[in-house]
Amino acid sequence: MTINFMTPTLIILAIIVVIVLAIIGMYNGLIRLKNRVDEAWSDIDVQLKRRFDLIPNLVATVKGYAAHEQGTFEKVIQARNATMSAMASGNIKQAAEAENALSGTLKSLFALSENYPDLKANQNFLELQKELTDTEDKVQAARRFYNGNVRDFNTKIEVFPTNIFANMLGFTKKEFFEIADAAEKEAVKVQF
Repeated sequence: MTINFMTPTLIILAIIVVIVLAIIGMYNGLIRLKNRVDEAWSDIDVQLKRRFDLIPNLVATVKGYAAHEQGTFEKVIQARNATMSAMASGNIKQAAEAENALSGTLKSLFALSENYPDLKANQNFLELQKELTDTEDKVQAARRFYNGNVRDFNTKIEVFPTNIFANMLGFTKKEFFEIADAAEKEAVKVQF
């Protein structure tokens, strides 16, 4: 009776190959999701850059009609600059807070325009307002896309057995781009 050592060796080798392939698959999946999160963040960055470029034109147009509203203009420009700095830092939480503050100052700028009928009729202002509204919609879509990819990535690194390898390979959860102001999350009250 001869003992064939090839069979146990092949089985062990096959098991090792399957494990290595599974690890490679998990790693590649994590890298793919990480890259999608990075791409989604880049989309937010592009839309915010577009908004940053529109804001000085909008402020200059409104300034001509409402020169005595200097405090509002300064707040908008300060919020714009703070958001640009926060975006450059790469800190998502800080960027989200600054971006939310900028949205609030823009609302005050548009509210200011309600006091100036000539401004509301100005074609340049109307075009800038339309462009900024379109950009705001794109920013919101980019935020949703980013948050969806963050959700997928975070889920992937938290489920078994990927979580074991994700921790070993240094993958960490990403932060969502969330609204920091609790008042913005509340339901709108409509009164007649």
